[in-house]
Amino acid sequence: MQLRKLTVNGERLKNTIETFADFGRTDNNGVTRLSLSEEDIRVRSYFRSCCEELGMSVKVDDMGTMYATLAGVQEKPPIVIGSHMDTVKKGGRFDGVLGVIAGLEIVRTLVDHGVKPEIPITVMNFTNEEGARFEPSMMASGVLSGKFDKAVMLGKKDPEGTTFQQALEASGYAGDSANRIQEATAYLELHIEQGPVLERENLTIGLVDCVVGMVCYEIEVTGESDHAGTTPMEMRKDALFAANDLITELRSKLGELDSELVYTMGRMNVLPNIHTVIPNQVIFTVEARHKDMDVVHEVEAIIQGLPSLQGECEVTATKLWGRDTVWFDPDICNRVEQAALSLGYSHKKMASGAGHDAQFVASFLPSAMVFVPSVNGKSHCEEELTSYEDCEKGVNVLLETVLSLLSSY
Repeated sequence: MQLRKLTVNGERLKNTIETFADFGRTDNNGVTRLSLSEEDIRVRSYFRSCCEELGMSVKVDDMGTMYATLAGVQEKPPIVIGSHMDTVKKGGRFDGVLGVIAGLEIVRTLVDHGVKPEIPITVMNFTNEEGARFEPSMMASGVLSGKFDKAVMLGKKDPEGTTFQQALEASGYAGDSANRIQEATAYLELHIEQGPVLERENLTIGLVDCVVGMVCYEIEVTGESDHAGTTPMEMRKDALFAANDLITELRSKLGELDSELVYTMGRMNVLPNIHTVIPNQVIFTVEARHKDMDVVHEVEAIIQGLPSLQGECEVTATKLWGRDTVWFDPDICNRVEQAALSLGYSHKKMASGAGHDAQFVASFLPSAMVFVPSVNGKSHCEEELTSYEDCEKGVNVLLETVLSLLSSY
């Protein structure tokens, strides 16, 4: 079936973004909408009403993930467009929710033009992607893909002691496991980049071919505490000085591996943390991310090769966790690239350094992601901003990809 080129309604898209942001909008024009909070429940209800007005059926699975489906001519696996609507505290108006709104706007556009799709189109809202209220992040997609144990996730508690199961049941969005998606023609996720690359290179579209692999280690340095004023320097076993030397060594060696490698020493605990006492213990983390797992393995070799003694202090390295690079479906990625080309939008292939629901979904559904620029690379803050024009272009790329997939039938 040949479908004529369509484009979305930019003004309507802008208004929809702002309307969704009203559910939890902060004084500084950000959004706080924690998973299964009152604000989240209200935006879910609004999303459901928008979908039902379009003639879509709405189902909910046992983790609260929502599936709004526009019926197709043929009962075949749907084209799925999705992301999440929950935010971090004092987050932005675009992170996550743009991917859900994109699906809604695409269906609205098809309905506007009287297009009855050959196969169903489903718009998904994943529960608790951020993990800002209940850890870990990407909880529902993790359970859906078999990466997380459901019983364990249901028992997770927020800072007030409420379990995820209690919050889910109280929300009215505890559905049936029979509603879980099991197959799809494609899964598409539009997201803001959350980084500065597209804006810096003056590009409109990021063609995401993978979510990078990563590894995280904890380094423990153990020395001896003594009086800061009476112990000669040559007699000290200062854990902080030793840790500083190790960090310098790590920065030097990791910096030589690959220009695309990113690494962070993001957490450090110094004990006893008293200005008159020589530190006897320092614990810090080293996290590294790269799409080439061979580079990640080189990182691990460097960390595991740290000396067991540094400045007469004992050194141990413990691996906390890691993940392999997740590559998206080549055919779907190619269709996304062709969509960007046909629309004349500047673009580049890129990897995602942050985690997204799509990385779990990709383990059982053919998936792809699209990025649009983040102003100043800001995200997870109230200053988060993507221009409405770039949002519109991103949704148009998804729409063109959907039309390409529909034309195959």
